Amino acid sequence: MKAVLLYEYGGREKLHLTQTSVPQAGNDEVLVKIKSSSVNPVDWKARKGMLRGHRDFHLPLIPGWDLSGVVVEAGSQVSKFKVGDAVYGMPDLTKNGTYAEFIAVKEEYLAPKPEGLSFLEAASIPLVGLTAWQSLIDHADVKPNSRILIHAGAGGVGSFAIQLAKHLGAHVVTTTSQKNEDFVRQLGADEVIDYREHDFAKFSGFDCVFDTVGGATLQKSYKILKTGGTLVTIAGTPDPQLAKEFSVDIKHVEVQPNGQQLEEIRKLLEAGAIKPVVTRYFSLEEIQKAHELSESGHVRGKIGIIVN
Repeated sequence: MKAVLLYEYGGREKLHLTQTSVPQAGNDEVLVKIKSSSVNPVDWKARKGMLRGHRDFHLPLIPGWDLSGVVVEAGSQVSKFKVGDAVYGMPDLTKNGTYAEFIAVKEEYLAPKPEGLSFLEAASIPLVGLTAWQSLIDHADVKPNSRILIHAGAGGVGSFAIQLAKHLGAHVVTTTSQKNEDFVRQLGADEVIDYREHDFAKFSGFDCVFDTVGGATLQKSYKILKTGGTLVTIAGTPDPQLAKEFSVDIKHVEVQPNGQQLEEIRKLLEAGAIKPVVTRYFSLEEIQKAHELSESGHVRGKIGIIVN
C-alpha cells in the first residue's frame, strides 16, 4: 500500500511517500481502506521529535491520527462493523496512523461515518472533536449559561469547541486575530477578543477557560477564572501553586480514542448542531506542503488529506 513513513525525526523532508505492506487486522480490529485523513499539530510535533519522553513512538512511523473510510475486513471478535461499512475514527496515538491507504484499528475506536458528510469532512472531526468533548464535557462539565473562554477559536480544536460549547448552552468568548472575527462569530462565539490588540487577562469572571495554546497564555489564564472555576489545558503543564493561589481547578487533557463519544458527536453533526470546518486540503503526495501550512499556525479550521 501507499503510505507516508517517518524513518527519523526532523523537518518536513523526513516524510517519505513509499510502498509498504498492508497491516493485518487482529481479532478485535477492522481493516479500513482510508478515504481521507487530516493534519493536526500533534502530527508535526511527533515528526519533529517534540513528544519524545511524553509519547513513545516506534520508528519508522506512519503519522496521522484522523480517518474516514470503508471497512474491508473484520476480525473474528468484531461485532459492531461489517465489510462495506463507512466509518470514522481516531486510532491509538502511539501506533501507526492514517497517512496510508489502509489501517488496522480496534472497533472500539470507530463509529459510523456521519450521514451527509463527505469522507473529507468526516476525517476532519475525530481528534479535534474528541479533544473538545473530553475537555468541555468530561473535565470541565460545561453547563447552560456558564461563561467560557476558548483560546485560539479559529483553529482546529477551537473551531469545534466553540460549536460544542454553544450546543451546551454556554456563553462563549474566544481569542483570535481580527481577520478571523467574522469566522468565529459564525461558529457561535458571543464575544471575540483580538489577541493582537487586547490582553485577555484584563477580562474576568469565567467559569471555564479552555487553553489550546500553552506558555504565557496558560500562565495568564488562572486569574481570569471565578473562584472554583476550571482551567482545562491541552497545551501545557498546569501549575498547582497558581491553581491554589486563585482557588481554581486545573485539568490537563490528553485525548484518547473513543468510539462511543464519536457516536454522540455523529448525532450532533447529522443534526447540524456542529459543522465540519475544512478550509484547505491536499493529496497524500502533498503531505509536506500540508505540514508546512499547519506549522505556520495560521489555519482556519482543519487541513484535510485525500488518500483514496
